[in-house]
Amino acid sequence: MTPTAKRVKAPKVFKIRKVNHNRGSEYFSEGTLEELIQYHGYTLECGQSWEYEKGNKKINRNPKSVKALITNLNNAVNNTAANGYAGVTYYLVEEAK
Repeated sequence: MTPTAKRVKAPKVFKIRKVNHNRGSEYFSEGTLEELIQYHGYTLECGQSWEYEKGNKKINRNPKSVKALITNLNNAVNNTAANGYAGVTYYLVEEAK
C-alpha cells in the first residue's frame, strides 16, 4: 500500500426488526443506512402524506442516522393508522457484521 493511498471504510450494515403486534409476526430487513431508507421509502412517504393531520408527527424521508430512521418509521406507520396506533413497531436489532 502506498503512503498516499487511503483505506476505504466498509459501510456499516444494520438489521431492523418489524413486529406486527396484531398478527404476532415479525420481519427483518438488513442493509446500509442508504439501502434501508430506500427499502422503507414507501412507508416513509405514506407517513409523510398524513403528517398534516391533527396529532400526527412530522416525517423526515432522509434521516441521517439509523436511530432517526427507526423513529421516523414508527411515526410513519402511526400516521397512516386510522386511530393513531398501527400495531406495528420497528426496532434496531444490531449492527450486522
